Amino acid sequence: MDDLNIRKSGRAGRITFTRPKTLNALSHPMALAIQQALDGWRDDPDVALVILDAEGDRAFCAGGDIAAVHHAGLAGDHRVGRDFFRDEYRMNATIADYPKPVVAFMQGFVMGGGVGVGCHASHRIVGDTTRVSMPESGIGLIPDVGGSWLLGHAPGRIGEYLALTGARMGPGDAIHTGFADLFIPEAEWPALIATLEAEGNTACLAGHPAPESPLATRDLSAFGGRHVADIIAALPEGDEVAALRRNSPLSMAAGLALVRAARGDARIQQSLAREYRFTARATAESDFLEGVRAQIIDKDRSPRWTAEASDDKVGAMLAPLPDDDLLWEDTE
Repeated sequence: MDDLNIRKSGRAGRITFTRPKTLNALSHPMALAIQQALDGWRDDPDVALVILDAEGDRAFCAGGDIAAVHHAGLAGDHRVGRDFFRDEYRMNATIADYPKPVVAFMQGFVMGGGVGVGCHASHRIVGDTTRVSMPESGIGLIPDVGGSWLLGHAPGRIGEYLALTGARMGPGDAIHTGFADLFIPEAEWPALIATLEAEGNTACLAGHPAPESPLATRDLSAFGGRHVADIIAALPEGDEVAALRRNSPLSMAAGLALVRAARGDARIQQSLAREYRFTARATAESDFLEGVRAQIIDKDRSPRWTAEASDDKVGAMLAPLPDDDLLWEDTE
């Protein structure tokens, strides 16, 4: 397909995002193609490892291409969204559990769906331009694609902070929080990729000293509040409070619950299944359609949130789906 360059090169399986004009946004067909490639290489003796990278300087992958989900939801067709999220999450889990090394080279924006592809790899490389974030609460969604798993396992209250504010992390923060492993200047990436292809092992990967992590020294104790309102009350007026007042109340309340629940998960699949309960309902029962309209379609940046954010509503959004929960092969 035109949006991905999937091939074998040397001893590596290569998956390259090739739509830089759209910041390499991940579509449903792209998620399926990545899954198919990984399935095909799993037992291929010619493929010793997998390399994920992207064309363009601006983004590895700046999120999911959700225009089709939005348009279908407006027309009352909620199956398009459910199918996309289900297949995307299965692909995320495949990367996380892949039996061969998966090396992700992540430059520029790594947001949402890009986190789901790159940040579950076994070897996650960031460079000078890397900016990682989970900004879903700004479009009426929740930190998904296994994002709640990563956030739930970040140090201290960083997970709550990132989930609620959608703040961006530079390379130092990405490594400190567990979204990445190695800092390597981007000028070195082509030679590294060539060596990986030729040798078929990851012995050549050695990180440089990571840049400072501002989050490592931040006092984020306020984000331990039980509810979003408690967190706002504990924070001084400023950019963080402004973000919390700007984002979807339901999304933030559900995101808070998801991050905290993920801390008790033994496997990423548990977090993905819980995320799917929200996203499967998103086009029908949340602020998602309005958030996409305001931020992506009309771009007026003035969403009119209407979904309530009570504990009961959050519980309903995260309750098991009758006959449609996201299951896994070892539990089906």
